[in-house]
Amino acid sequence: MIDKKLQYIDISRFQNDLITWYQENKRDLPWRQDQDPYKIWVSEIMLQQTKVDTVIPYFQRFIEKYPDVHALAQADPEDVLKSWEGLGYYSRARNLQNAVREVVATYNGEVPDNGDELGALKGVGAYTKGAILSIAFNQPEPAVDGNVMRVFSRILRIEEDIALQRTKKLFESYVRELIDESDPSSFNQAVMELGALICTPKSPACLLCPLQEHCQAFAAGVEEELPIKKKAKKQKKVPYVVLLVKNKQEQYIIEKRSDKGLLANLWQFPMVPINEIGWDHLENWVYHEYGIHLTLGEKQANLKHVFSHLIWQLDVYEAKLEQPNMNERLKLVEKEALTNYPFPVSHQKIMSYIK
Repeated sequence: MIDKKLQYIDISRFQNDLITWYQENKRDLPWRQDQDPYKIWVSEIMLQQTKVDTVIPYFQRFIEKYPDVHALAQADPEDVLKSWEGLGYYSRARNLQNAVREVVATYNGEVPDNGDELGALKGVGAYTKGAILSIAFNQPEPAVDGNVMRVFSRILRIEEDIALQRTKKLFESYVRELIDESDPSSFNQAVMELGALICTPKSPACLLCPLQEHCQAFAAGVEEELPIKKKAKKQKKVPYVVLLVKNKQEQYIIEKRSDKGLLANLWQFPMVPINEIGWDHLENWVYHEYGIHLTLGEKQANLKHVFSHLIWQLDVYEAKLEQPNMNERLKLVEKEALTNYPFPVSHQKIMSYIK
């Protein structure tokens, strides 16, 4: 099957055309300054689900604060989350720090160049493993994500659903056949760069593409129909009342989320699942959940925050703290000190409604 797809490609010319284009057109990105495996690892984790332009300042600040695995391993987890604040998908930061601690403890601070050891680290999946091994250690390993599958679905005219795991395995097989074993670092980065700059999701710039003569989708005029991906499930909408609870000293109540699940270990303003409990029972629910009595005030805002799998519909209300006994999940914080805590983006927006 692989041979049939590749029989139309002069692999040596394909590699040369791709890498030559990359060397002449690659962007000057901070993680490309050297082949430090730690920096490449951090960049690849940050780039998951996040655009390059967004990642650049985060990466620079993160590396300045945690320049090597030892610095990150020793850091306070809450400080790490604060450094990640705004990037989203916070489990990436927690997994990265846990994995780095294992590198320090088990591998004397050296990021392993062995695929089995590297792939066993927390949060290091097949793509991240391939990216580190190829870019940092120049090993001919495929690094296949959605960006790479889009490029090769067009080059090889692959009409399989890229949402399926078996299709990803298929792409990994093709990349193993096509990768330049003399310069896998440049090859994999070149494919990523081509997907970002030329072979884009919509309206690919085929007339500027260095691989146009190799591209089977372009030859057939179907490049905009690929890749094929089944539609994701519709996002579930979940309404909450978010409470800006203030005491007489102008301090606000914040709550630390669970150490597992969505937005783990981040801080937030108390959230009431209003559809489950109903408006008539809101104040009683707050008392039983948090051990506090409050009086609901005026509505301040209505916000929406979209995750990949659900949508939070947030009604933001002021509230007055009537009785200060609280459980350990809550903390009273001065208004000026709120920014010292790592909050998810939705609750950072809510801060602007504090008077």
